[in-house]
Amino acid sequence: MAVEASDQQQPGEQVGVFLDTQPRLPLLSRLSRGASAYALKPLTAPAVWLMDWHAWLYPPEFAATIVKTYPCRPSLPIRIFLPKSYDPTSSKTPLSTLFSIHGGGFCVGEPRNDEAWNDRFANMHNMLVVALNYRKAPWYPFPTATHDIEALILAAFEDESLPIDKNRIAVGGFSAGGNLALGVCQLPSIREKVKPSAAVPIYAIVDHSLSADFAVKTRYYKPGLGPGMRGNPTDFLAKIRLIFDWSYINPGQNLRDPLLSPIFAPRDTLPPHILFVSAELDQLAHGTWQMASKLTGRRVPAVTEKVGQEGLGPGKGQFILDDERFAFEHVDEGAKTSVRWLLVPDQIHGFDRLRPGWHGSSESVEDAELKEKGYQKIMGEWLQDVVWK
Repeated sequence: MAVEASDQQQPGEQVGVFLDTQPRLPLLSRLSRGASAYALKPLTAPAVWLMDWHAWLYPPEFAATIVKTYPCRPSLPIRIFLPKSYDPTSSKTPLSTLFSIHGGGFCVGEPRNDEAWNDRFANMHNMLVVALNYRKAPWYPFPTATHDIEALILAAFEDESLPIDKNRIAVGGFSAGGNLALGVCQLPSIREKVKPSAAVPIYAIVDHSLSADFAVKTRYYKPGLGPGMRGNPTDFLAKIRLIFDWSYINPGQNLRDPLLSPIFAPRDTLPPHILFVSAELDQLAHGTWQMASKLTGRRVPAVTEKVGQEGLGPGKGQFILDDERFAFEHVDEGAKTSVRWLLVPDQIHGFDRLRPGWHGSSESVEDAELKEKGYQKIMGEWLQDVVWK
């Protein structure tokens, strides 16, 4: 399904910076990316198998309360997290609910990747978290994943065994999952029946029309952060994104379709409240900065303006809430709509999903852990105090 795109164009458009449609690559490039894309699943399968056995032998500290499937998508199990304070045998009070969508470039990943995050968030804010699933590219390109998510949200919404407060629903996701969250919320079935109050895209890709080659120029690089991914002179996604994009988006696809690039979505097709969480050292952050600015009526930064700051941030676990390059919020007079932007300083894409060895130092690991818990706290309080007040 195609949704009508907003007429607003990107500021600072230049030839080669933005694309209207997904290009058809030369034969050798197609073969190279195809081989890489189709190898991803077999390469990740042993890791998934080991994860299953490890979880069976050593039950993890964080785990879903319920795992279930629905007839509409029997191959896509979802994982449900009830807060420990909730007794499903006696509690009758419905819970504020977050539908959570995992990342992985639309090609890899599964709901279990976010197990600790979902469990912690459910208990931190006494909420129900439903971790959704979807089929992956290149076997299932755009828009298959969007409609998988749609079907599962509708099935869970109608499931009377789940304590969903139908007046307090948010949809969020990580990276590709954040893109899917903003996409699925535009679909008439979700807008008219589920009526999510809020969307929470976390380091999401919101603009596929911006050339990946140029996107890496929209952020700062900080070698002063030392060893590890944060201090690298290249972007974490620089190479793998090319494979993901080729796998997910068919040649000729309109890159300004708002289901694919939510930055082009008309405001009235999106949830009334949106919180964008981005990482400063991420080529995707500039797009969410632009989208948040556009939705709040602020000046939309040109692609030549780098997101964040050149200097190092304030310190371990700290946010910068008094600088509009890192945080701003707009709430309308009646508090019926709001948009909030939060840029996590000195961290890269997926910082709260990286293995400790990738961080390069114990200090970087600690910084990531503190900032993950910090934005979870901000996000939950925003939902309770602004969205569902």
